[in-house]
Amino acid sequence: MKVPDIKVTPPGPKAREVIERDKKYMATTTKSAPVVIKRGQGSIVEDVDGNILIDFASGISVLNVGLSHPKVVEAVRKQAGEFMHFAGTDYYYDVQTQLAKKLAEITPGKHPKKTFFANSGAEGNEAAIKIAKYYKKRQMFLAFLGAFHGRSQGALSLTASKAKQKSGFFPTMPGVVHVPYAYCFRCPYKMTYPGCDLYCANIIEDLYLKTIAPPEDLAGVFVEPVQGEGGFIVPPPGWLDRIGKIAKDNDFLFIDDEVQAGFGRSGKMWAIDYSKVIPDIMVLAKSLGGGMPIGVAVFDAKMDFPMSGKHSNTYGGNPVAAASSLAVIDVIESEGLVDRSAKLGKQMAKRLDEMKDAYEFIGDRRGLGMMQVHEFVTDKRTNKPNPKLRDAVEKDAYEHGLILLGCGEQGIRYIPALNIEEDILDSGLDVLEGCFKRASK
Repeated sequence: MKVPDIKVTPPGPKAREVIERDKKYMATTTKSAPVVIKRGQGSIVEDVDGNILIDFASGISVLNVGLSHPKVVEAVRKQAGEFMHFAGTDYYYDVQTQLAKKLAEITPGKHPKKTFFANSGAEGNEAAIKIAKYYKKRQMFLAFLGAFHGRSQGALSLTASKAKQKSGFFPTMPGVVHVPYAYCFRCPYKMTYPGCDLYCANIIEDLYLKTIAPPEDLAGVFVEPVQGEGGFIVPPPGWLDRIGKIAKDNDFLFIDDEVQAGFGRSGKMWAIDYSKVIPDIMVLAKSLGGGMPIGVAVFDAKMDFPMSGKHSNTYGGNPVAAASSLAVIDVIESEGLVDRSAKLGKQMAKRLDEMKDAYEFIGDRRGLGMMQVHEFVTDKRTNKPNPKLRDAVEKDAYEHGLILLGCGEQGIRYIPALNIEEDILDSGLDVLEGCFKRASK
């Protein structure tokens, strides 16, 4: 099979029919590209017009083990044949308890843990909010500018990625104080690491906790160890540890949102593993389900609600999604995909760095493992953001057979499946470089 193979420039005639039906009958939401999938396997997508494309988006980091992995498909098929639902939290599922046990074993820390099952990352963060509030008997949180924790009203109060996500929905949950993230390429304090001595972390304790975020009112701090929608921003060494120490010293919880960065995406099982922090609560979703909707909050067992009914839902821990999740974790472990993410991530970063050096409009390349990004600028002297060029490159890429996904104001993220074949990875990077050559003209 030729990969990629574009028979008709997307969107083709059949794709346009689907897109028109979508516009007529479906609510307006986020759409990144007019790619209409028919089927997929691994990192290869066939659209409804017969085009063959390479997937560098992985369903927004959902498909860490690729599209339609045989073990995941079989687990879903087997569980669906036995039963698909039986009232999420009112009765008991063996497959649900097996997954909760596995998550307790593979998440950081040896302390006893419990899991709340939800259907998405946003719902997992909603659960984390309630767990933290009830346990600490406090109502305030710290979060970071650029953060994305979801669009439901509670999670939206923590989100600070794009103004349009909040526009029209004020007020959200009160009590969230946002502070700048460690965005070294565009430091809001105009400082340089390491001479800054992690000023963006220290200022939390030196200023914010003394003025508008009193520690005695803080339930916790929500942290993405690598910011996702905000631009794949990787904090410098030591920053996560400093935030963890500030939380511990001031007696509020460290809540780790690994929705996009978890399950080997960063080159470690968890992005928080680049630090020594043991989170009090972890929120996981996306790649956990391998394509099935599931989200969880994994937390220190001592923080469990003291009585039933404080938080619940109908579909959380759905047996089919739980079976899929167990299969995904098995694939990650048995195929050594965490180590593979680290290895291929280095290879990918090397080529992406070569492209950055070759083109004036690529201001930065950053990332960990198979979680990489280019940030587009007008020129490297000013580093002025260039979202129009980013959008043009993304369009040119899918027209030539490569599915990409933007992030932040002017970034393109590169998040192939962790088990992508090396020749397919190289072919995708070749398509990307072709896009840059055309853009430079």
